Amino acid sequence: MDTVERLPARNIEATVAWLGFAPTDDFVTVPADSLNLTYAGIPGDCHAGLTRKSTSREPWYPRGTPMRNERQLSILSVEELAEVAVAMELPQIEGAWIGGNIVLTGVPSLSLLPPRTLLMFPSGATVRIDGDNGPCRSSGKSIAAATNRPEAEFSFVKAAKYKRGLLGWVEREGTISVGDSIAVRIWEQQLYRF
Repeated sequence: MDTVERLPARNIEATVAWLGFAPTDDFVTVPADSLNLTYAGIPGDCHAGLTRKSTSREPWYPRGTPMRNERQLSILSVEELAEVAVAMELPQIEGAWIGGNIVLTGVPSLSLLPPRTLLMFPSGATVRIDGDNGPCRSSGKSIAAATNRPEAEFSFVKAAKYKRGLLGWVEREGTISVGDSIAVRIWEQQLYRF
């Protein structure tokens, strides 16, 4: 007997509200009207590269092991940033403070989009979602510095759980721009049970 619930593939329309890149080793991003995406990510961005070295996030590899860079881009949601700001009693949280590259509007619960989801831009550029980006104290520390609220370093982790955005990599090169209307392609889904 098949007890697996399957959800059909579907598309959601969204809009690019903001773009940014990190030109230094600091992950805080600076705004851009458009970004050229290559297979290595955003040229000059601190997370660019086809590969990266494993960290504590991959305990199954010895630290520093070369691996595929699935963390080229940080994708955030206007709506989720606003929800996290309310939870932290802040007037706002800017995507730049936590290293956002692409900030979208119009995707309900963006951080819960499943892996393999595609962000398809008018230029043909396509970003494949790897998975969610867990909130960390480094981002909280950046918010604390930007708002002069030291407690944000610790409160961000709890407030942003399941609302910290997504990580992705460039599947197809192209230029993306603020104001682009994009298709968010969600593949057929099913819950894996064992």
